[in-house]
Amino acid sequence: MLENVAVRGSRYREPLTRRAAPVSPLASTAGELWDRCRSHARPNSRQTSIARTRQVTVAQIICGVDVSSISLEACIGPTGPARAFSNTAEGIAELLAFCRQQGVDLVAMEASGGYEKQPFALLWAQGLPVALLNPRAVRRFAEGMGLLEKTDRIDARVIAWFAAVKDSRPCDPASAQQQRLKALVTRLRQLTELQVAQRNQRLLVREETVLTSFSALLALVAAQIRILEADIAALIAADPLWQKLDQAFRSIKGVADRTVARLMAELPEIGMASNKAVSKLAGLAPLARDSGKHQGKRPVRGGRREVRAILFVVAGVVRRYDLDFAAFHQRLSAAGKPKKVIRVALAHKLLVRLNAKARQVRNEFVPLPA
Repeated sequence: MLENVAVRGSRYREPLTRRAAPVSPLASTAGELWDRCRSHARPNSRQTSIARTRQVTVAQIICGVDVSSISLEACIGPTGPARAFSNTAEGIAELLAFCRQQGVDLVAMEASGGYEKQPFALLWAQGLPVALLNPRAVRRFAEGMGLLEKTDRIDARVIAWFAAVKDSRPCDPASAQQQRLKALVTRLRQLTELQVAQRNQRLLVREETVLTSFSALLALVAAQIRILEADIAALIAADPLWQKLDQAFRSIKGVADRTVARLMAELPEIGMASNKAVSKLAGLAPLARDSGKHQGKRPVRGGRREVRAILFVVAGVVRRYDLDFAAFHQRLSAAGKPKKVIRVALAHKLLVRLNAKARQVRNEFVPLPA
């Protein structure tokens, strides 16, 4: 008879030859002797073999890193060694050596508004997996565990603890092409917001010198916007998959250049996740708030603000041309739903349709041979 030794988290099963436990001649009771037998034979029953599976838990060694603009506070697990490093290339190299010395399997850090980008990229480049965590979830976890204090070292320990409890997985780094697209789209959004603000401010000014300043700045911004739009269009056209996604998204009348670019840059998971998952990523999924007999309203919260913002606008445009969207809007209005609820519902409906089109494109896409 063979015994299978299973390691949790792995499909590897090691066959071992099972030997019967030696029966001591000094067995004190019949029950002890019975327990040592390889099988039990009962009257009027078949001979039954007893299989035993031993389960071995292999714990990951996780290094929690609290990131700031100038420093990296690292702790091995919730109670292990801790050290501080500078948030520079040299400091990250020292952090890598520290993790190698401690046998770290995973580095966990919070998304810190961009300060985590350099350590994330450099650690991944050296083959050390990194997981990015939601700062709000980590803070709530700490409060739930009764940790009301907050320092960099405490935060690093909590990050490691949270990653172990949640069983966090590494976040694969984006490709260079994806990073470039996101940088271009982000800058285009910033310049567009600046352009809108300057135009609104110009309406309140009558002084000629100030108006001339506004005109010069707006002309410069408009020129840079045109350059960025051309670069984004060329980048999308150069990738076969993005090109097909672009065509699929544009098949919905009202979806144009900026919507396509924003989706590809800010929501690269589109077409690879379920409708519910992608709705949560965009912050458009209704969340239950029920307790006992109380059935609360389903609010939306969190998610990627930039994606949600453009879907609110585009869904209203799509409604003018798509009869299905128009009928959906009329049905909600007739039911007396608030305007904001209708707006969220239209954006959610548009995102689900875009996700379906992206999924179809990805399933049918055959990459060109290298």
